[in-house]
Amino acid sequence: MPNKNTFEIKPIKELIYKYYSPNEVWLNPFANNSKYGITNDLDEQYDTDYHMDALDFLKLFRDKVKNKEIIVDGILYDPPFSPRQVAECYKKLGKTVNMQTTQASYWSKHKELISEIVRKDGYVISCAWNSNGIGKKYGFEIVEILLIPHGGWHNDTIVTVEKKVI
Repeated sequence: MPNKNTFEIKPIKELIYKYYSPNEVWLNPFANNSKYGITNDLDEQYDTDYHMDALDFLKLFRDKVKNKEIIVDGILYDPPFSPRQVAECYKKLGKTVNMQTTQASYWSKHKELISEIVRKDGYVISCAWNSNGIGKKYGFEIVEILLIPHGGWHNDTIVTVEKKVI
């Protein structure tokens, strides 16, 4: 059965611990109730370090990386998987839903920023309904893919681990 706490699903949690270290700097822009790394969630009901739109959160850390204030070792990327999920999340929080938040560019902008943030040889662990991850276009190579079937008519969760090679 699907779990809105993606990182608590046993095989996903085990996969995270193969790459994640609490001694490194990891960003978690859609943390929900997850406590891995520096956490962010737009929804203020969650006890996270930041309550920002994920794009703004990523921009904040891009600037910190550019100013050499921080080196980011990895990112846990578990965004809403579909335009419908994005719209539901924004509406629930009283935020404006528009073409910018429901088009493919929503995820592309995240990916571009992630490519600027993560150090060479750093990792991104992405959860989605596809194995696209961040992608070669942004200098990443797939290291591992984990398929989590939820049964019934529920979509599988596909977890892609990528290493930044450029």
